[in-house]
Amino acid sequence: QAQVVESGGGSVQAGGSLRLSCAAFDDNLNTDFMAWFRQAPGKEREGIAVIHFGGVETYCLDSVKGRFTISRDYAKSIIHLQMNDVKPEDTAMYYCAANVAGDRCRSSSYKSWGQGTQVSVFS
Repeated sequence: QAQVVESGGGSVQAGGSLRLSCAAFDDNLNTDFMAWFRQAPGKEREGIAVIHFGGVETYCLDSVKGRFTISRDYAKSIIHLQMNDVKPEDTAMYYCAANVAGDRCRSSSYKSWGQGTQVSVFS
């Protein structure tokens, strides 16, 4: 049974918006910090943003600052990624992650991953 599940991906025109959501279902999972990553074909998985249980946000990727916003439902293991003014270079598989130990912007620090949701931006 999946512990972390993403939803909300799809195809969107450049300049448009998309909202991704992620829920962690295992009460034993460490969800103090949850994060969004993305991976484009042929590229490494890169950290986008991290959010603490209390709502403190950290943005790992300069190219999304001012366009993407990470948020968290109060006192829940549910996070969102609001993507505005999307660009073709935002096309990637987007992953949600939890259960972190170490650098929270590095994929290798996370032990629990969702299956990913595809975001495709066309011009």
